[in-house]
Amino acid sequence: MKNKVKVWTKQHENIVKDLETNERYIVKKEYIVNKMEEHAALYLDVYNWYHQAASKIVQPPEDVQYPIWVSLTEEGKIENSPGNVQLEILVEQARLITMDIDKWGRIVNYMYIPADAQDKKEHDTLLARYGIDDCTAYMKPFYPNIKRKIIKSWDRLFDESIILSKVRVGTLWELKKEWIVSITK
Repeated sequence: MKNKVKVWTKQHENIVKDLETNERYIVKKEYIVNKMEEHAALYLDVYNWYHQAASKIVQPPEDVQYPIWVSLTEEGKIENSPGNVQLEILVEQARLITMDIDKWGRIVNYMYIPADAQDKKEHDTLLARYGIDDCTAYMKPFYPNIKRKIIKSWDRLFDESIILSKVRVGTLWELKKEWIVSITK
């Protein structure tokens, strides 16, 4: 028997229909657009980066572009809310990609992930010299070298030797009906 782990995710209640009809659920672009509204383009940008990087760790099915976020512990799961369901999932560990939540938070906010304290200090000095922050360097067309440096630092997301937080989260590329242990409304 393959090594399996239990994980949890909170999703819109329509996921139950997808699981019943298609035997699986995948995140579609329109789900992100509907949920994030005017901020969708910001998320799609980092999700495109994530797809490229995470695909080197766990190859996604051909029809999958976006991850499904999961909690790695029952204590860490996101509380349920109206219109959503809480899924308990038992999945092969080899399908799960895990990461430091603070490193992912830096990516979502277009920030540099430092290799260590000295690297952080050097990067902060660079930004101070230009009178900008990471987000400005990323969003404005005037700092292409700094933007490339920021994006390159994101490769550290999966580097287990760099720890910003002890809290870890995970992603799966898909959910299959047979992996579902329980659904709580």
